[in-house]
Amino acid sequence: MKLLKQKILNEGKVLSDTVLKVDSFLNHQVDPQLMLNIGETFTNLFSSEGITKILTLESSGIAPSTMAGLKLRVPVIFARKRKSLTLVDDLYSANIYSFTKKETNEISVSKDYISSNDTVLIIDDFLANGQAALGLLDIVEQAGASLAGFGIVIEKGFQNGGNLLRERGIRVESLANIASLSNGKVTFK
Repeated sequence: MKLLKQKILNEGKVLSDTVLKVDSFLNHQVDPQLMLNIGETFTNLFSSEGITKILTLESSGIAPSTMAGLKLRVPVIFARKRKSLTLVDDLYSANIYSFTKKETNEISVSKDYISSNDTVLIIDDFLANGQAALGLLDIVEQAGASLAGFGIVIEKGFQNGGNLLRERGIRVESLANIASLSNGKVTFK
């Protein structure tokens, strides 16, 4: 997606060979017009899949997922990283490790919102090592739902997450696939 790649080049900050900071438009401050374009692109890519729900992870996946949900006219569910007083029973849960934050989180989704009757599109802001993706996939599998695929805003193609999913025969559509962050420069595949 040309607009997204331009935003990454203009506003993204390479912090290391593995870390790209995009908090000016994606995961701290949100560019609504860009999110709308991302939602439209995911809709175009997945509209023939019979999607009934979109699943994402709080919090950075919520904006692009909501825009795709608006366009696809389906609910958006976000897996919570922390339990609340209202989210304690009848949950699908999975543990995910964040290499960026160097911590493991248990993510949870109420069983009220995903069932075996659903076809789920998983959308997330980044795909790197694939741990969040595998956790979200685990929740879809626990529910017995069908998976339409993964819509990824930015894939770090030099890390193994995309390969982990594709080797399982899972459809992965990444809007920007980064080949390298070496020498402080973003290079796209």
